[in-house]
Amino acid sequence: MSNNPQHLRYSKEHEWLSPAEDGVATVGITAHAASALGDVVFVELPEAGRTVTAGETCGELESTKSVSELYSPVSGEVVEVNQNAVDDPGLVNSSPFEEGWLFKVRIDEAAGLPGDLLSAEEYTSFSEE
Repeated sequence: MSNNPQHLRYSKEHEWLSPAEDGVATVGITAHAASALGDVVFVELPEAGRTVTAGETCGELESTKSVSELYSPVSGEVVEVNQNAVDDPGLVNSSPFEEGWLFKVRIDEAAGLPGDLLSAEEYTSFSEE
């Protein structure tokens, strides 16, 4: 049974991507990733205005267990970061798909969406392997 929202797309690095509205999509980490990390205590996000590239690191999440790199699932310009998640990193664990989102990115139309993003069903199968 999956708790991964059907309308999102997922990366193999365990990030999720919302459908773009006016070219802007929201990025976060999955409940699977949040659970594997343990209690998130520090969130470092890319600054608004920064360009991110699909598949490249753009931040870090630190938990009581480890530090994990954050990868951008798409290329584009960061237009907003979730300051609430920076101020209260526990939101990443308690609400990874709602209040714990990480940043919003204006997708580079020339680059488009990477072909390796997974549907909810594909991600669930991948994360259970």
